[in-house]
Amino acid sequence: MNLRENISEGIKSVRSNMLRTVLTGLIIAIGIASLVGMLTAVDGIRSEIDSSLSNLGANSFNVNSKRSGRRNQGGVREKSYEPISFNEAQRFKDQYDYPSTTTIFTYVSGAAEIKYESKTTNPNITITGGDENYFAIKGVNIESGRSFSSLEIQYGNYVCILGTEVVKALFEENEDPINKKVKFYGNNYRVIGVLEEKGGFGGDTEEDRNIIVPLINAKRLDRRGSQRYYVTTMIENAENIDYAMGEATGTMRQIRGDRIGAEDSFEVERSDSVTEALDSMTSGLRFGGFGIGAVTLLGAAIGLMNIMMVSVTERTREIGIRKALGATPQRIKQQFLIEAIVICQMGGIAGALLGIGIGNILGNILGGTFVIPWVWITVGLVICVIVGLISGYIPASKASKMDPIESLRFE
Repeated sequence: MNLRENISEGIKSVRSNMLRTVLTGLIIAIGIASLVGMLTAVDGIRSEIDSSLSNLGANSFNVNSKRSGRRNQGGVREKSYEPISFNEAQRFKDQYDYPSTTTIFTYVSGAAEIKYESKTTNPNITITGGDENYFAIKGVNIESGRSFSSLEIQYGNYVCILGTEVVKALFEENEDPINKKVKFYGNNYRVIGVLEEKGGFGGDTEEDRNIIVPLINAKRLDRRGSQRYYVTTMIENAENIDYAMGEATGTMRQIRGDRIGAEDSFEVERSDSVTEALDSMTSGLRFGGFGIGAVTLLGAAIGLMNIMMVSVTERTREIGIRKALGATPQRIKQQFLIEAIVICQMGGIAGALLGIGIGNILGNILGGTFVIPWVWITVGLVICVIVGLISGYIPASKASKMDPIESLRFE
């Protein structure tokens, strides 16, 4: 028997025991579906988040207040530093002379209630104060209406731009919010624009529940003087980011009055560090998904090995006849291995298709995009071959070592 005949006989054997083949393949399919499904969902969510962060890439960096009160590895609490004030942020924007564009922004509240006539939102609205460069640098697009004018930025007028979730909560479906007045913090604000819907993980993002007001206006809302101000700077050439960050550090140290030899009282970090943190998180999710799929496939491999052992016992006389007709132990072993691989591949293809569907449905529910993970499909099918070889080897080895005379006597 040559290889082609072996493959043909293996497929015939699979067809003759279709119910057993389907049940065994289903075990494999579940394992591959869990593997491909989870990794598809992770890739879909990651693709959407990457898209959301595309404007905060390698050519920008942040100057933030230093997180204080943390404990180091020795358990000693680190030194506390004053947060960056509005005047310090403004001085940095004016004095930083490296070719760049800088925005200053602040978060007034993350739990505000917004009122319009008789309607009130849930207390989960974020109010952000931004300057004239905020929208361009932070990648925030305005879907309808307009941005702040230079006079509104300069004098901090009572105007605002609403996120889509705020609009849905306060206005009717076909009602135009532009030029309507909403109320928060005891003040009436005229709506001049609506932000483009972001969507994302869990269905919406904080940006969709955001209201943006002019920076000076946000400063007036700081009744306790506890607001933190953040600075994001974007340069033209990402290759010079390290030099630009060094210049920013020197400028801010001078503004903050940090003494020579003392550590920085603020933090300068690249914006793509967010993407690096995301890489670490999604790598963990992928590892977890791979682990779950591997455990399921281990159970499937044991089940397949059991089925193949039963198949060898049932076909003892057939094996004896083949050996009597000249089949070598190698060909007998090859035939059973092929059968195991065929069953695994049938289950693997079904599992991959099922995994793509489940993964994309799950990813879509969580705000991800549709993806076809060709890499994980290929990995899954390769794993199926490996599982087939491992599961089929012991039964195939047993079949190849059978004595032809004893096999022919088997009832």
